[in-house]
Amino acid sequence: MSRSERRQPRVRTFRQELAPIGLTLALLAGLSGLFASDNFAPSILATTFLFAGLATSWNIIGGFGGQFSLCHGVFFAEGAYLTANIVVGPDLSPWLSLIPAALLAAVTAALVSWPAFRLRGPFFAIATMTFNEVVFVLANYWESVTGGPQGMRVPFHAGWQNMIFLSRLSYVWLMLGFLGFTLAVSLLLLRSRLGYYLQAVRDNEAAARAAGVKVLRTKLSGFAISAALTGVGGSLFVMYVRIVDPPTLLTLSDTGVKFALIALIGGIGTGYGPLLGALLVVPLEALLRAELGAYAPGSNLVVLGTVLIVAALFFKRGLVGAIQSLPPLGVRIRKPARI
Repeated sequence: MSRSERRQPRVRTFRQELAPIGLTLALLAGLSGLFASDNFAPSILATTFLFAGLATSWNIIGGFGGQFSLCHGVFFAEGAYLTANIVVGPDLSPWLSLIPAALLAAVTAALVSWPAFRLRGPFFAIATMTFNEVVFVLANYWESVTGGPQGMRVPFHAGWQNMIFLSRLSYVWLMLGFLGFTLAVSLLLLRSRLGYYLQAVRDNEAAARAAGVKVLRTKLSGFAISAALTGVGGSLFVMYVRIVDPPTLLTLSDTGVKFALIALIGGIGTGYGPLLGALLVVPLEALLRAELGAYAPGSNLVVLGTVLIVAALFFKRGLVGAIQSLPPLGVRIRKPARI
């Protein structure tokens, strides 16, 4: 073996990612167990894990593929409304709606992105944002499916088969399972041929096309997988809160932009960046709302916005980039010699 061959870095495989995924989930499970007796912390943890999974799903197309989508709230809402209608109407188990929700979101993503992928950069983002707003208006008037502005309420029938639990900690384990699934799918995709194609298209679409990558098929596949996972997250969300309406599901600041923001703060295009972003943003948002919201309405949003702006200015590659830029343990940084 030549010296140049020995210097080539080895490409990580998905099998090598299994141990870090398991360790991450074990640490999060241990952290959750510490707050088992708390009344407030399990709710924050469940929401954090849910949005970490949703941001990880968005990161597949937004981070790996470089397509800044702002319509993931639509796929989130599709999963939520499909599950709500299955539970309220035929009175079926919500577990039966997970696969249909994923398929519906994937098909919608493929149909919408087919013409939208003719646009690039900010124009693609504007097109997806417009689609989100159109669906928002339709949801307000399509009362037979969405319940209109009043929304839909899922009746409380506790039981595992109904995905409704008396203990908030049970929702923590449910959302942690969803996070683990999205992490596994995301890292499996990242280490697969499709993942490398997505990154090639993100870095240089013209060069990727010249190298033989089918750009449109690659984008559609990544977008459909990302949307399918988001649809499953919407199904879990509606069974967690048991009441949904158009503003909750389709407001950009609460869904579409929030998924992207969490990934950006944590480290867009990285495997664990969305998780780190969710661990920072979601608990901080809940803490500020509880501490400041009652005294000065809106002040919690001002403080949160300031923190996020500072993070964006000083951590341009997100939290993951900041951690990677730290020197290894035991390495002393030498000061430059004075001349």
